[in-house]
Amino acid sequence: MKTKRKKIDYSKWGYLFILPFFLCFFIFSFIPLADTIRYSFFEYYRSGIKEIGPNFIGMENYASLLQSDMLKYAGNTLVLWMIGFIPQIVIALMLAQWFVDSRLKIHGTQFFKVVIYLPNLIMASAFAMLFFTMFSTNGPVNAILSSMGLISQPVDFLGSVFGTRSLVGFMNFLMWFGNTTIMLMAAIMGISPDIFEASELDGCNSMQRFFHITLPLIRPILAYTLITSIIGGLQMFDVPQILTNGQGSPDRTSMTLIMFLNSHLKSKNYGMAGALSVYLFIVSGILCFIVYRITNDDDADGSKAAARKAKRKRRK
Repeated sequence: MKTKRKKIDYSKWGYLFILPFFLCFFIFSFIPLADTIRYSFFEYYRSGIKEIGPNFIGMENYASLLQSDMLKYAGNTLVLWMIGFIPQIVIALMLAQWFVDSRLKIHGTQFFKVVIYLPNLIMASAFAMLFFTMFSTNGPVNAILSSMGLISQPVDFLGSVFGTRSLVGFMNFLMWFGNTTIMLMAAIMGISPDIFEASELDGCNSMQRFFHITLPLIRPILAYTLITSIIGGLQMFDVPQILTNGQGSPDRTSMTLIMFLNSHLKSKNYGMAGALSVYLFIVSGILCFIVYRITNDDDADGSKAAARKAKRKRRK
């Protein structure tokens, strides 16, 4: 007589272990998110010691933001992000390709990896204070330029639009290009060496290998890098906040959306702050979806396109 073995189900332990994460997410993320969306439909602010609201006003906060300088600050955020991200992704791709290419025989790659990653470990606030001190009118950069005879008067780097935006973009580049390089190196190292060997036998040069083999095969990591960079760009706050003393000077050309949001929070205008947060959430979601669709092509080998082309020929 065969005895039935009792099946032991261990799945409940898996649910038990992931329960703390969902509890923390629900308490510290989901509830504040829902509360932010709720406040965006209310008039809720403080005027001196008097508290106004919360009074339900529907979409008035959203309409007021569109009539404010929000679009100007969105343009500032886009410009500052592009100044930092474009050099970051280009240089990170170059360094990643060089470091993993065994034919170049670069010595001390581990040392260079540590050096380029070090700025990522420095707090953004400390980085901004360092650059604020270095590029002030009485800072060491002006002193060095004066001692070399290159300038007769101190250059007000933080007093010009080009100087301030360039410093913000340069700091964002320095802080993040090392992290991007490490990720892209890992992606390139995951490509089978047989593919590169086959391309060499077919007579491909280095540029053809990079654009037709390396880039298509690391698209998932490129998509991840671009999406996280977009989210980080929309959340840009600490560097321009400290560098311009929270004013977005000169003439608010360095004021970002999060700095604008922070000004509403400081004035206790929770309704407008909530509406701006919802705008940021929607814009980041749309941009990330577009990037994901562009960088993740289901027809990577061109088989679907070839099938459609053959089908059109048969119809003719």
